[in-house]
Amino acid sequence: MEAKLRVEVEEKVENKVPEVKSKKAYKLKETILAYLFLSPALIGICTFILIPIALSISYAFTDYYLLKPNDIHFIGLENFKNMAVDDMVISSFKNTLHFVILVIPIQVGLALGLALLINKKFKFNTFFRVAFFSPVVMSLVVVSILWMTLLNPSSGLVNTMLQKFGLPGQPFLTSTGQAMNTIVLMSAWQGAGYQMMIFLAGLTNIPADMYEAASIDGATKLEQFRYITLPSLKPTMAFVLITTMIGAFKLIVQPMVMTSGGP
Repeated sequence: MEAKLRVEVEEKVENKVPEVKSKKAYKLKETILAYLFLSPALIGICTFILIPIALSISYAFTDYYLLKPNDIHFIGLENFKNMAVDDMVISSFKNTLHFVILVIPIQVGLALGLALLINKKFKFNTFFRVAFFSPVVMSLVVVSILWMTLLNPSSGLVNTMLQKFGLPGQPFLTSTGQAMNTIVLMSAWQGAGYQMMIFLAGLTNIPADMYEAASIDGATKLEQFRYITLPSLKPTMAFVLITTMIGAFKLIVQPMVMTSGGP
């Protein structure tokens, strides 16, 4: 009996070994295939994101000059020390921070308002969706030139309309008190359509039963917005705030085109 049991056990072990090897080979093939499918994306990420980030960090500690790429010397924290005392860098940082603080609430509020407006079913709903979203797909340079033409102090449409109503023309882009606010409003108008579509997706995921139950209980539209819409949009709101802030900190095109970097 013992001899037979040993033979049976040995046969089972021998049968399991090929199965284990085949499973390992299958997993290895799956892993290799997965990396092959991922390789284009990984190569792109390494080439256009990771390597440039690494080079930027390394160049920050050198005297790298684009016209003399081979003449590089390590200078430590010298670049950072110069930036800390450079009036132009400090002024640019303050202006960018000013822009971010102003544009985020205006753009997010405008996007949410537009999303609430077109979330309802009415005639020409699709037209308004396309119209509100269309500025997003336009080039920032084109939009900046368009608004620069509209806000021209002598021949711009906006100042012409103001003068028609007996109001004086405004130096929208040449005044230190109005230039930043003008760029903020233009930027919020241009980018709100993207956040509007994200909010719209979030609104469509809110169950209609919640609004019906609240309406039966006597809740007003404002109360439904406060206690149902806003809490349900918390994840969407967080995403919109983060993406809007990232985009706002990358401000460069609007002031360079519309005001040539000043006043």
